[in-house]
Amino acid sequence: MRKLALVTSVIAAGLVGSAVVPATAANEAPAPAAGSVEWAPCPGGDPVLGDMLKGLECGSVQVPLDYGAPRGRKISLALTRAKHTAPDSEYKGVVVLNRGQWPGGIGRDLPTRYAQGTTGLAKDVGDAYDWIGFDPRGVGASEPAVVCDSDYLDPGHAQPDPVPATPTAEQEWVERARAYAESCGDKYGDVLKHLGTEDAARDLDQMRIALGQEKITYFGTDWGTYLGSVYASMFPHQVKRMVLDSVVRPSGVGYQNDLRKNVTSERNAGIFFAWVAKYDDVYHLGTTAAEVEANYYKGQDALSAAPLDGRIGAAEWADIFEPVVYRSWTWLSRAKMLSDWVVHEDPTSLRAGYSPPGFPHQNRHAMTNAVNCVDGPWPRDWNRWHRDYSRQYDAGNRFLTWTNAWYSAPCAFWPEPAKNKPRQVGNGAVDVLLVQPQFDNAHGVAGAVETHALFPNSRLVLEKGGHNVGAALSANNNACLNTYVGDYLRDGTRPASRNGTDAVCQASPDPVPAS
Repeated sequence: MRKLALVTSVIAAGLVGSAVVPATAANEAPAPAAGSVEWAPCPGGDPVLGDMLKGLECGSVQVPLDYGAPRGRKISLALTRAKHTAPDSEYKGVVVLNRGQWPGGIGRDLPTRYAQGTTGLAKDVGDAYDWIGFDPRGVGASEPAVVCDSDYLDPGHAQPDPVPATPTAEQEWVERARAYAESCGDKYGDVLKHLGTEDAARDLDQMRIALGQEKITYFGTDWGTYLGSVYASMFPHQVKRMVLDSVVRPSGVGYQNDLRKNVTSERNAGIFFAWVAKYDDVYHLGTTAAEVEANYYKGQDALSAAPLDGRIGAAEWADIFEPVVYRSWTWLSRAKMLSDWVVHEDPTSLRAGYSPPGFPHQNRHAMTNAVNCVDGPWPRDWNRWHRDYSRQYDAGNRFLTWTNAWYSAPCAFWPEPAKNKPRQVGNGAVDVLLVQPQFDNAHGVAGAVETHALFPNSRLVLEKGGHNVGAALSANNNACLNTYVGDYLRDGTRPASRNGTDAVCQASPDPVPAS
């Protein structure tokens, strides 16, 4: 722990001297007035979430599409609420929740988990708050629910192999990405310029006003940490408390963070392969990580040569196994699929694990691009992409490098121009608790370390050995992390400030398969 603190201290010191200037709200335009939220019991049978909204209240907030023209077109944001059950004398205000999954994650189902204590949050804390879920602009039940050409993710048959074997194969993917970006521009026109993270941060403040709160508490995961960082920089005096879990590296938003993810994906795939090898008596895929990895690519190659049912090829195989580098609780199901397919030649579990990407996935991909492609810089010359991704793949980063490339490739052709550099964030006064798993695939520890330096009044809790994006109050069930977060939400208690990492929790044990 002492060595880890020293390392993070050195990194943070380097970042402080890197001319990243904290932003202030001094030059921000005043927000237009927001109305109040009219709450009503959520109807059953939600088209996306089904009965997951049962017991929650639903409402909406009208916000400007363009904050530069606040009296112009309005769009609607869909909200949910789990109201506090503690006496009003113990009421602590609202916690606004954002699960991330990059900008396209639906969030209306979240309040139930926190209010009912299923996340490991102390009951007295869950009872004392109003828990607010919402779908960000462009997402889910909010407007304009962006979906571009669905053929890019689901052409009705197996997609081309994500690893291009020839220049012609690569060009086919490039043209598909170009057509997808053009479809977004054709369908949404000027709307695309109003879907960035700064717009979402202004929406947060409109929600605060509509909820009747002078200040809000905010809990964000994944992209939600960047949204929180931007909000805290634009509206620092409206933040009561802020929890950021699995933290985006602000200076790398855009192309650089995308490249970094290819390396962390390879590392985490190796962790998964080593775990499978540990249970060779269950899966029979090899006693070493290398042997399991070889069987993984054997299964992929078989589908590349002959897609299962004409639908599941190498690209779909990569999509099915992508979760193993983000969440360890997926290891059991994916290891079974791998064993069934490669060892037993049984496609049953593989078929069951695949479903064509429908609205939530299509919407999430479109909004991920709509936000990412403008929030930070992206090369417009495909030759740069080819050199960088080829170099990473050839260096041994095979697992998701080209899959990640094609997910983000529309940014090379996006109709709206990208920023030359990401928005500068930071503020010395904001009260922040950072929670960071050590092997966070999406962001790495660097995101939390950099954000810790940019918000000097923050505290950083590292989950040593953790590799689940969203470490606290989750299926991860880490009692140590949950206690830190619960204590902070209860009365503002945080670890004492130290050089580098302020506290360390050991990760929860990895899953164990049934024999």
